[in-house]
Amino acid sequence: MSKELIYLLLIFALLVIPRALQRFSIPAPLTCLLFGIGAMLWLGDSSHDPVVSLLATLGISSLFLFAGLEVDLANLRKGMWPLLAHLVIRSATLAGVAWLAWRYGQLQWQAAALLALALLTPSTGFIMDSLSQLGLDEAERFWVSSKAIAGELLALAALFVVLQAGDPVHLTLSSMALLAMIVGLPLLFIGLGRWVAPHAPGSEFSLLVMVGMLAAYITYALGVYYLVGAFIAGLVARLLQQRMPSLASHENLHALRLFASFFVPFYFFNSGTKVPSEALSFEALGLGLVITLVVLPLRIAVIWLQRRMLFGESFRSSLRVALALSPTLIFTLVLAAIMRERFEVPAVLFGALLLYAALTTLLPSLVFRRPMDVDPLRSDAADTAEQPVDIENVRDSGNATHGEEPETQRH
Repeated sequence: MSKELIYLLLIFALLVIPRALQRFSIPAPLTCLLFGIGAMLWLGDSSHDPVVSLLATLGISSLFLFAGLEVDLANLRKGMWPLLAHLVIRSATLAGVAWLAWRYGQLQWQAAALLALALLTPSTGFIMDSLSQLGLDEAERFWVSSKAIAGELLALAALFVVLQAGDPVHLTLSSMALLAMIVGLPLLFIGLGRWVAPHAPGSEFSLLVMVGMLAAYITYALGVYYLVGAFIAGLVARLLQQRMPSLASHENLHALRLFASFFVPFYFFNSGTKVPSEALSFEALGLGLVITLVVLPLRIAVIWLQRRMLFGESFRSSLRVALALSPTLIFTLVLAAIMRERFEVPAVLFGALLLYAALTTLLPSLVFRRPMDVDPLRSDAADTAEQPVDIENVRDSGNATHGEEPETQRH
């Protein structure tokens, strides 16, 4: 069978079959991951294809480029105090889980910190693109998206420091290089917008993707994976929205969603092909179930108590926000791979993390009875149908001094 036909069949399998299985509340990324594991078991190392790896890199980079574009700093500032309280609690839980993993898991401190991030960090890009399908109200959507974005910012900063902390000199040089990139990206965007875009109408999307891939490669070369640079490029483009409105326009966001939705399935498939066969054992299954039964209820309980005790939300609304923040699929896959490659964590732990990621991602689909998925067309349709969020009313739901529920959440 020719390679061209194999690639065509693979594209069909990854883009069509997972969508068809969504009727059974199976998230499409999980189906793609299982396809990759099946290919690994069938073909072994032959399943590691450079073309698929390239498509996977485009997928994860474009997804985090879009996640950066989704950051609205004005909204984050308006919900600043509740989000700061959330980040303080998140930092404390990350430190506690990392210490437990280092003390009792016999892991290096860097691997223990990465394990804590893998277990506790929601996959923002995945959650944001699935948010409109969960039936949450206006205030709940605001807090889910704000907490996910704030948690991702914290996780990316922690990831950068943890991966470089083993060598203080390298950490210093990498920090300087990252700072130079942050300063240079706006200049690059402005230069392209001044000297290229006026002579090539409609090229803003191509320029955005190109700069995002460049930033992703720079941070990968620094040793902190593609997603950090792609996220920073998207955030910079969002900050330049007033000066270059076409860069982060609705049309570009829609196009980037479509672009990511095509390539992201290859990332999950490629991740599946890199799962070691030793990770698919009954020991890994048992450890994954234990981790899920311990960590997932604690994560949900922490957010639920935070919303109930500090911000006075209703029982139902607090629980819905906590459940919507449960998926960790993308972050867990990325960090599990890094832990496996750099710190040689046991294959059993690697397999346990895969099961944990799958179960946390499956939970909202079962509870809300709607499949969580990266579906740009459905997300865009829902976004255009929604009314603008009244941030002042939403802020009231995060004000600890008010004992009553906000107007948007009374039933």
